[in-house]
Amino acid sequence: MLALIGKRLLFAIPSLIGVVIVTFLLTRALPGDPAAYFAGPAADKQVIEDIRKQLGLDKPLIEQFFRYTADLAKGDFGNSLTTGQPVATELRNRLPASAELTLFGLLISVVIAIPLGILAATKPGSWIDHLCRVTTTAGVSLPVFFTGLVLVYVFYFKLGWAPAPLGRLDVFASAPPAVTGFYLIDSVIARDWEAFRSALSQLILPTATLAIFSLAPIARMTRASMLAILASDFVRTARASGLSPRIVIVTYAFRNAMLPVITTLSMTFSFLLGANVLVEKVFAWPGIGSYAVEALIASDFAPVQGFVLTMAIMYVLINLVIDILYGIIDPRVRMEG
Repeated sequence: MLALIGKRLLFAIPSLIGVVIVTFLLTRALPGDPAAYFAGPAADKQVIEDIRKQLGLDKPLIEQFFRYTADLAKGDFGNSLTTGQPVATELRNRLPASAELTLFGLLISVVIAIPLGILAATKPGSWIDHLCRVTTTAGVSLPVFFTGLVLVYVFYFKLGWAPAPLGRLDVFASAPPAVTGFYLIDSVIARDWEAFRSALSQLILPTATLAIFSLAPIARMTRASMLAILASDFVRTARASGLSPRIVIVTYAFRNAMLPVITTLSMTFSFLLGANVLVEKVFAWPGIGSYAVEALIASDFAPVQGFVLTMAIMYVLINLVIDILYGIIDPRVRMEG
């Protein structure tokens, strides 16, 4: 297992280097001039040129890249031109908001999708199977921002059941003392039940949006994998041996069907990181996705580069966790490693 983890980490290094190079080049290729943007519409050419020199944009591209990588080696992502704050600090402060939203949405989808896929596979052609198909089709077909807007319109504007989509807490609640950065956990630690209620109510609609989006591939893969395993010889042998249907499905079938489901979970989590950008804008969520969009509009290079690099690191860590889970579930993976 340790050899497998070490091999995956070594393979991740070239990927991260490629992400740094591509992100740097793409941000420099964006339309617009950051110096002109921050100088203002009334600035003359000399003022714009002075700001460009202050930002180091007058240097050759290769010199800008080496300066950027030298700062990255020190853990310095640069400063945001729009806020004036270090990008690393901004990302560190905003990452818990995005992580809480993503993890909560993925948890809800897993709790619903896996049992739904198992039931659909064990009862093909039933109403549960048809419900699974309809749900997965709807989840794949609807854009995530459209789903979020529909939920806001129905449950906030029409029914009034949900709070206003204006961030992590309503206007009457204060944030709990920061321990983990997750408001639900921090409010429980502080025993601030008003903050917990507010944070939970604000989470419902955005996490439901992400859950609908991520439920489809998980349920579909669970159903397909379970159907393949249930038709295998060793499952028929287990049933012929007189084992109860519950033991056959849970112990024999589902454990062998878990590997493709876990692979789908890792891919879905990666998709959710991208979908977070749209969901955070719809619900005014103060995460790293909305931070990156605002920086992109302002042609602010440093936050965009820091956001993409953070996403790449998270993707590498997710794949590492998936490899570890593979080794736990299937001993053959450890032997191959």
